[in-house]
Amino acid sequence: MGKVQEKAGFCALIGRPNVGKSTLMNHLIGQKIAITSAKPQTTRGRIRTVYTEERGQIVFLDTPGIHRAKNRLGEYMVTAAERTLKDADVILWLVEPSSFIGKGEQAIARMLPKHVPVILVMNKADTAAKADIARFMEGYKSLYPFHEMVPVSALRAQNLDTLLDLVFACLPEGVPFYDEETVTDQTQREIAAEIIREKALRCLDDEIPHGIAVSIERMRERPGQDLMDIEAVIVCERESHKGIVIGKGGRMLSRIGSQARRDIEEMLEMQVNLQLWVKVRRDWRDSELMMKSFGYNKKDLQ
Repeated sequence: MGKVQEKAGFCALIGRPNVGKSTLMNHLIGQKIAITSAKPQTTRGRIRTVYTEERGQIVFLDTPGIHRAKNRLGEYMVTAAERTLKDADVILWLVEPSSFIGKGEQAIARMLPKHVPVILVMNKADTAAKADIARFMEGYKSLYPFHEMVPVSALRAQNLDTLLDLVFACLPEGVPFYDEETVTDQTQREIAAEIIREKALRCLDDEIPHGIAVSIERMRERPGQDLMDIEAVIVCERESHKGIVIGKGGRMLSRIGSQARRDIEEMLEMQVNLQLWVKVRRDWRDSELMMKSFGYNKKDLQ
């Protein structure tokens, strides 16, 4: 595993949907691993990414946004977030610049483990005046005894060095969990599926993406060629949704595939032949069997 590092530990990112957890994690490790979109519930499971430097190694644990579960998939997502907190050496709680502290934030405060240092990260700090940011952070002090509080902009990569300093200060001494080249424990198949789902989230209307899953049916490099063949299925819950995903003359599906192919090619550093199909699996988000087939298995959260 290489030389012994000074610090090594797990850092969980938590917050309500759409506060920028995945964007922050991607910027901290310098590579896109977690998908992002403007829609809630984009992240569905625990995603591990690894940041290694001379001070040590941080294993970031991105979690689904905390929300009120409406189906078994929602329950899985909330469970994933709660159990991730128990595995962490330090927690980054992301919030947006606002004086309003709602029931969602209060619920998160109640689930935070008392023995783990929690750093309040006020994201999107570039969207408000400094005086307002300071006032907003002051308002959170009555909610929880934070170890530290720091304003950042994940999108513009502002103040992230300070955030890394704070995280390293909280980590225990130890050897790294992964080698220096590792940036995630996700497989290429898992990342490819998530990239396709991201493009669907970004291209489709608000009501449909929540019921979408992606399954990679085949992923194989052609012998002697710098080319990867990928066959994938976009799963939706209604026949009416299938038509929208495909689009008139197949244009929507082609748009999703074209955008996904570019990102997958960048990840794999080779050409990709991407074939997409759409299938209907009614109410799959309430079927534990189908959830498992799409990678959402509660046993993996133990």
